[in-house]
Amino acid sequence: MSSATRPKTAQMSKKITKTVERTWTPVTETEIPGITGTESLNLWTVNRDGEVRLRMENIGSGSERPMTIHKYMLDAVSKYGNYMALGTKKDNKWQMTTYKEYYELCRKAAKSFIKLGLERFHGVGILGFNAAEWLISAVAAIFAGGLAVGIYTTNSAEACLYVLNHCEANVLVVENNFQLQKIFQVKDQLPHLKAIIQYRGHVLEKQPYIYTWDEFLAIGQCVVDGALEEIISCQKPNQCCTLIYTSGTTGNPKGVMLSHDNITWSSSTATGSLLLKSPPDQQEIVVSYLPLSHIAAQMMDLWLPMKIGGITYFAQPDALKGTLPITLREVRPTAFLGVPRVWEKMQERMKAVGASAPLLKKKVAQWAKSVGLTTNIKRMNGCGKVMSGCKNMLHKKDSDGVGEVCFWGRHVFMGYLDMEEKTMEAIDEWGWLHSGDLGKLDALGFLYITGRIKELIITAGGENIAPVPIEDLVKEKIPIISYAMVVGDKAKFLSMLLTLKCQINLDTGEPEDELTPEVIDFCRKLGSSAKKVSDIVGGRDQLVYAAIDKGIAAVNKEAISNAQKIQKWMLLKKDFSIFGGELGPTTKLKRPMVSKMYEREIRSFYQ
Repeated sequence: MSSATRPKTAQMSKKITKTVERTWTPVTETEIPGITGTESLNLWTVNRDGEVRLRMENIGSGSERPMTIHKYMLDAVSKYGNYMALGTKKDNKWQMTTYKEYYELCRKAAKSFIKLGLERFHGVGILGFNAAEWLISAVAAIFAGGLAVGIYTTNSAEACLYVLNHCEANVLVVENNFQLQKIFQVKDQLPHLKAIIQYRGHVLEKQPYIYTWDEFLAIGQCVVDGALEEIISCQKPNQCCTLIYTSGTTGNPKGVMLSHDNITWSSSTATGSLLLKSPPDQQEIVVSYLPLSHIAAQMMDLWLPMKIGGITYFAQPDALKGTLPITLREVRPTAFLGVPRVWEKMQERMKAVGASAPLLKKKVAQWAKSVGLTTNIKRMNGCGKVMSGCKNMLHKKDSDGVGEVCFWGRHVFMGYLDMEEKTMEAIDEWGWLHSGDLGKLDALGFLYITGRIKELIITAGGENIAPVPIEDLVKEKIPIISYAMVVGDKAKFLSMLLTLKCQINLDTGEPEDELTPEVIDFCRKLGSSAKKVSDIVGGRDQLVYAAIDKGIAAVNKEAISNAQKIQKWMLLKKDFSIFGGELGPTTKLKRPMVSKMYEREIRSFYQ
């Protein structure tokens, strides 16, 4: 339903209540501590101080008693207080923090936020790489009644300005002088900002409103426990505690409002689905390296470990530039979250090392990997379905059973801060969250994501084509390809932009001209002596181009229609990267940006 035909807010609230009551009995105010008048609440809100009606079930999964973040952490301290919670490497040694110490640091920081003037439901921006101080700031902001707001470290000064003003941030926590300099550029445009804390390095330009981390923790000592407890006691599970900002690739970022219950219930349920263990049986270990401004990293590094008493070790700031494997070898995580690009890089490194191994060692390694693959496929059976206590629906399925994936449950967000129209586009009149993802279910009930609605390419002939499956198949058939991007919206045929796997500058993250060992080895087998991207693209290496042509032909052979075949392709001179602007902070392809950057090349396909 488009926003133009969607009912107004008051009508929507009435419809939602009526529809939900047919399936779920309304929760009475006595069942949820601190929440009154729940029957009159809407399922969503755009107000920072708003409250929502929780999507609770009557019995079983989804009916668990709601709790605040403070209660959630207090439970962890009571169970795992003397177990290690955080690991930070300083001076080449791991410094550990117990759950009791973690909790006390959060309380200290919360008092300091109060002393600095943090107002209820105002933001505490956190701009920096993963660290114990990042997590402590996030939890403390919530304890103090504010909203924890992660900001991508790759954001420009202007992007930081938008987020900080949108969340009305009173306090900003930055990693170092580099991030601080961004804020200095826009400081006079931040009317709500009262203080800045820098948690790494020396403060080079001391100002009355700038504090080191130690200074920050000290200033709250005069705040009595009662003042903090009063704020904590006023918090409710159905109120907002965290804002997750979207990357803003197609407009201004949206502030995704998450309630205490969104976080505490979802992480509690996920730990059971993931079969994670707790002390004293086993203490799970995770490595924090993905951007904590993203909800996936927050769940994996902050909230899930807290539920099960796990340890979070922090990788070095240059983790994605090459040091992550060192950290992984040192701490040996028992659970690991990686975006596709991270797994691909691991695979490339393994292949590069294996290429020079003796024949017997190669055969043993190949056998071991096949056993591991078989074992893990068996282990996956039974996982990957709808999380307990949640519901999924495929909206407007086509003849192949593909439809938009929609969600219902206590994990569904509260709404977009101050964006009613955008919220109503995402949450329909019955309370279902429309993800924008296209998916289908197999006979066993496993959900497969086939693409994004916004990524759909509609050809001149009117056929809807999901680009991701085609792109994935190209990378499978042509292993030297780093990124593949299908283009051809409103065109007579599909074309594709391709990049080659190359070395990355460990200091800047910029793609270099040198090819990876895997690509060089591939070229050697073809009879090509290419060692650089420019050797292939600049000289139009006929052997490599022929191999790519052969791979594209193999992809086209599996196409379900002529409209889904790749008719033209082009190798670009440089790989996509965060540095170059083609990828987002989580290495997700920014299609509109790439289309704009390579507009001339794309146009040449159709001249």
